[in-house]
Amino acid sequence: MRTDLLRIGLVCPYSLTIPGGVQSQVLELARVLRRMGHEARVLGPCDGPPPTAYVTPLGNSIPTAANGSVAPLAPDPACSLRTIRALRDEEFDVLHVHEAFVPGATQTTVILDVAPMVATFHAAGESASYRYLQGPIRHFAPNIDVMCAVSKDALELVHRYVPRDYELVFNAVDIDRYRHVPATPTTGPTIFFCGRHEPRKGLDVLLDAMAALPRNVTCWVASDGPDTERLRSLHAGDRRIQWLGRLSDDDKIARLRGATLFCAPSLMGESFGVVLLEAMAAGTAIVASDLPGYLNVATPDVDAEIVPAGDVDALGRALHRVLFDPARAEALRAAGSVRVEDFSMQRLAERYLVLYQRAIELRAGRERARSRSRRVLSRMMARLVPSAGLTSARQEEP
Repeated sequence: MRTDLLRIGLVCPYSLTIPGGVQSQVLELARVLRRMGHEARVLGPCDGPPPTAYVTPLGNSIPTAANGSVAPLAPDPACSLRTIRALRDEEFDVLHVHEAFVPGATQTTVILDVAPMVATFHAAGESASYRYLQGPIRHFAPNIDVMCAVSKDALELVHRYVPRDYELVFNAVDIDRYRHVPATPTTGPTIFFCGRHEPRKGLDVLLDAMAALPRNVTCWVASDGPDTERLRSLHAGDRRIQWLGRLSDDDKIARLRGATLFCAPSLMGESFGVVLLEAMAAGTAIVASDLPGYLNVATPDVDAEIVPAGDVDALGRALHRVLFDPARAEALRAAGSVRVEDFSMQRLAERYLVLYQRAIELRAGRERARSRSRRVLSRMMARLVPSAGLTSARQEEP
């Protein structure tokens, strides 16, 4: 097994300048790998300046409908050409592609196949890419040396189309970073929501539940999306709701640390509850819906209040319990702080390094097998060609 430091390329299909769960995982994993001494670079679309110096931008994204949401992908030829150029120039020891079969940078990377490759699959539920591109996916999937999924739900989706052996590798957070950002000050009970403003994230449900809460409760709503203007107009009379727009990572952490609780009222499409890990790392109590992806992380009545997805009344009652019962909130925070230790980004980086080494060894074995096959073929041809020449000469004798 190799023990030297690696040159690692992490490839993301989604715009790295737009907040998202996969983007956050890729950037944080690269940050920790670099802290460990490895030369990790992130390749992906960027709508504006790259978020950090170790990101190679591959062009602008195009909003694309996917999995009940709108994903910032770059499936255009220009992105593919930039990806090819970057992969040729960088000469990575190993490539780590996230959502390997999504059109754009990751799909191009899998097709090009220039280095040992690890793939991580995040999506759960259904996927148009898998349905419509089954043939090409199955043709190029053997280029991937090690396959990973972030949850049982994500594994079920990808395994349905590409039946292979998979490593179950959960998402993680950089815990130290979340515990050292100063908290945003508050003046009373405060709820924090951070997610795309679209139906599947359940922001409608949270804002409707606010009607049952006292007037001294504040609700911080971060990010934006296609439903922003409709929801702002619908709840314009509620001065308790503060619309924050998109936040930097440090601002998001500061709000998490300052809030009384973090609310994740999603209705569907969550394969893994990384947002819950972020709240736990920040020391914030959690109220969330009962989606399987969230239950990968949270244990009901231990480290989170869990309610039926879409149930406004149940959500309102759970929010009230945590906001106005300090002992309950503290118990959730304490249990969450213990639970998140199992999902440290440091541990995840160490796990992936083992998988990177495995991919390198598997690729080396494949190359040795190909070399042997070529040598055997050459020897066979060497024996056949002289024999054919001799036969031809004898046939020409009078």
